Amino acid sequence: MAAEAARLVELRRRFFVALHRRIPGMRLNGSGEQRVAGNLNIGFPGIDAEELLEACATVAASTGSACSSASIEPSYVLRALGLDAAAARASFRLCVGRFTTVPEIDFAADALVAAFERLRAMEGMKKAASGAT
Repeated sequence: MAAEAARLVELRRRFFVALHRRIPGMRLNGSGEQRVAGNLNIGFPGIDAEELLEACATVAASTGSACSSASIEPSYVLRALGLDAAAARASFRLCVGRFTTVPEIDFAADALVAAFERLRAMEGMKKAASGAT
């Protein structure tokens, strides 16, 4: 079990680093060390997490806490950690598990970065269009 936990921690770290290097302002929610080995909760500045996940259908993640994943409300766990409603809505939870591979982690990171960039570009176009009228 210890070896598997160490493997999951490494996959989680790899995923976080891959995203953090490419998405400015991305944040880790909660402790970097005091967490379940395969669990990662991250926030994306200025992006609604539901929209991000819809734009990236190849990655399975949840915007709710594990015990209320059917809820559309921001995670009560994130609110208890002190995040405001907007920051909680900009966050999602992703888990890696026994069968998760390094190529899957790399694929998921690339897919999320691409979706994030598409949403940012669309947001920029909306702002430009509203400023032009």
